[in-house]
Amino acid sequence: MNTLLTPDLGAFVSRISLGLVLIVHSAYLKLMIFTLPGTAAFFGSLGLPEFSAYIVFSIEVIAGIALILGVQTRVFSALVIPILAGATWAHSGNGWLFTNEGGGWEFPLFLTAMALVQVCLGDGKFALSTRFLESSPYLQES
Repeated sequence: MNTLLTPDLGAFVSRISLGLVLIVHSAYLKLMIFTLPGTAAFFGSLGLPEFSAYIVFSIEVIAGIALILGVQTRVFSALVIPILAGATWAHSGNGWLFTNEGGGWEFPLFLTAMALVQVCLGDGKFALSTRFLESSPYLQES
């Protein structure tokens, strides 16, 4: 098999993909399209405290940056799992397909699963933390 196709490459692709989606979903959709006050109002319409929208926004952006850089991947992936599971719940009444009006629950569920996979994979060797910050015993060749 090709030596390029390794679990470390898988961890890298997964980490970057999840990080980018978190940043774009928060910084673009919540901040630019819906605005933070609009997002807060949506949270309120679900029966959640409106201030929690600001917390969710911050966690998603910070976690997205950390994932892209490969810093504390397991921690930040675990941190977004409840948020992504909550997004799955928030969209559950709109049906399966995310193209449905109001967005269905397929995409948030997939992102929740991706975050869980990233918790399992960790940083991988193409991460900032394994290159400069610490030696990671995970995903090393035996």
